[in-house]
Amino acid sequence: MMEKGVQRWVVDISTWDPSTDDFSYALSLLPQHHHSSITRFVKKDDRKRALISWLLQYALVHEVLGIPYHEIVIKRTLEGKPFLECGRVCLDFPNFNFNVSHHGDYVAIASEPLCLVGLDIVSHMIPEKETVLEFIQNFSSCFSSLEWDQIVTAGSNDEVLTEFYRYWCLKEAYVKATGSGLAYGLHKVEFYHTSWTDISVKVDGVRNAQWRFWLSELGKGHYVSIARGHPISATESYKRTLNQTKFNEEEYNEGLLLPNVSFVWRTVEELFLVIHKAKSSC
Repeated sequence: MMEKGVQRWVVDISTWDPSTDDFSYALSLLPQHHHSSITRFVKKDDRKRALISWLLQYALVHEVLGIPYHEIVIKRTLEGKPFLECGRVCLDFPNFNFNVSHHGDYVAIASEPLCLVGLDIVSHMIPEKETVLEFIQNFSSCFSSLEWDQIVTAGSNDEVLTEFYRYWCLKEAYVKATGSGLAYGLHKVEFYHTSWTDISVKVDGVRNAQWRFWLSELGKGHYVSIARGHPISATESYKRTLNQTKFNEEEYNEGLLLPNVSFVWRTVEELFLVIHKAKSSC
């Protein structure tokens, strides 16, 4: 049953160009208290990403857990990690949690039934006002010496940038999974891989076998990474949102070793339909 708790959805927002009325309708599908976190953005693309991010969260929770729309309460920790707060506990999913990410053309969500989940999307953007090496140098303190060497010796400027984004994507997924949301200390989180598969991590020089990672291309120069890890690694504020943080090895492996599913493409219109139906049935 736990497999149903492993969800990966992604929306391409590049072709959605809503009129003011269309955007207002989409906004009206969400609870009022979320509106300011969307309308505060000046740029239209940023407002679109924020709006679709919230719609994905409500649609996924409703579809996977079957919670009536008016009973869904999604909040954020002080560090910005979203969590589901409601009276119902789904026994099939001991720690149902989810994470969202958006960059460039894509907005995505990932959920896990037992393990922590972190998700990050990066768009392969070429810096405009500085060289590739000048750009990545701004982030050098976030990488271990081994990682940095892999990045700067990757080859052409484009290959260096690609290598940088791949490592960055994984590190962001890790910190988002734990709920810290901070780039501080990222050099202590060191990734190892075989051609970007069989990815593992060392934290403070110690390999942590309680984590799994996946990295893939979404298309149009975007990478996406998934981190799946032990709830014991969560920040204190995020632990308080979970039902269970202690597991024996067998219990934990049941969640850790679940198959990682492919991303399902959803359209903006599909999300509208899911939320509209959910609201209408309340």
